[in-house]
Amino acid sequence: MNRADGPMDWDGAVNAWHVAGGVYRMGRREWLTEAGWRQAYSDGVRTVIDLRNTSEARRRDSDPLVADSAFAGMTIVSAPTEEPGHPGFTEISGPYLNDPAYYADNARIFPEKLAGVFRELAAASMRGNAVLHCAAGRDRSGMVAAMVQDLAGDSDQEIAEGYRRAARGINERYRTHGPPHDRERYVEEAELAPVLEQRGDAVVEFVRSLDTRAFLLRHGLSPAELDAVLALCGAGVSR
Repeated sequence: MNRADGPMDWDGAVNAWHVAGGVYRMGRREWLTEAGWRQAYSDGVRTVIDLRNTSEARRRDSDPLVADSAFAGMTIVSAPTEEPGHPGFTEISGPYLNDPAYYADNARIFPEKLAGVFRELAAASMRGNAVLHCAAGRDRSGMVAAMVQDLAGDSDQEIAEGYRRAARGINERYRTHGPPHDRERYVEEAELAPVLEQRGDAVVEFVRSLDTRAFLLRHGLSPAELDAVLALCGAGVSR
């Protein structure tokens, strides 16, 4: 099931991908079926890190019914990447983060929140593998995944393609199931390709300018926590 260059085939999962080492990413966890949770567990996932704001974490009528027992052995933690409705951020990004052009603003305005995500990844490393998710599995997940890939030593091309795969993944979901609201839509490939070319490059520019290791240490992640994250990402320790 673990295919680094293809989607994870956890039953019901939408836009689920391997990122690096023991880190995965996906869209809403509520899309997974009980079988999907068993498959994720078989792939070593023991921690689910929800990057959404608390108000977004809810089941929809169209989501599968999943018994609490499906999460046995799993730790689910909330680690939002932003404050909902923050005026300084929404003036820049609009109602939600949906473009890598705003990743640097997210990091500038909410550095402690991004450091908090990586603190959860450090804790997750003690339990097993981890999966990050937001709503679509595209931008909040994409921002954190790019930082993970930076720590793992991935190339510019690998980081750019990580974003482009996820953006195409949720676009395909919109084709088959429709978008969740009128701010999203399915985009035909002829229109999508040049947009993703630019956005993939923007993800690389963001993460290389950030210097993920220095950023995390500057904003409260301890060296020991950083080393735990690096180990989870399959990278060498920082010292």
